[in-house]
Amino acid sequence: MSLLTPTWLVGAIYTIKPTTLKSQGIKAVLTDLDNTLIAWDNPDGTPQLRDWLAAMQAAGIIVMVVSNNNEQRISHALRRLDLPHQARALKPLPVGINKAMSRLKLRPEECIMVGDQILTDMIAGNLARVRTVLVRPLVQTDQWNTRINRFFERFIMMGMRLRGRLEYKEDIDARR
Repeated sequence: MSLLTPTWLVGAIYTIKPTTLKSQGIKAVLTDLDNTLIAWDNPDGTPQLRDWLAAMQAAGIIVMVVSNNNEQRISHALRRLDLPHQARALKPLPVGINKAMSRLKLRPEECIMVGDQILTDMIAGNLARVRTVLVRPLVQTDQWNTRINRFFERFIMMGMRLRGRLEYKEDIDARR
């Protein structure tokens, strides 16, 4: 498995269904914060996010933020969402994902990593041996440090497109 290749491509985290996750034996969604769970410039989230989180909670699926941001930034962003989180994840290294799984007492096959960046989220997830989900960024603007990754990711995405591996779905594919 290539470190750059996500297991699934999904348009947005909000379209991943708890029933599909449960059918895959997934007990936790580890998710990036900025432009995956919330727009980086809108820390309050959306009603769609709150509905999705409620559906996950009702299904008994944990949603945990695994972010390279510092504790203060994540705590501020999640102040209204009350989600567990792992700050300073050091992605693309698997350190934060491994810490999150350890805290949750879960194995890699029981988790997925969802993110909007190949060079951080997908590499970290693949190194941690969890299935990975690449989503489209929620907004088209990024913080300055993310713009550098986006430049290089364009070339990776072109390669994926040429190989016919760049088709975003509504939900994860239960066959994988």
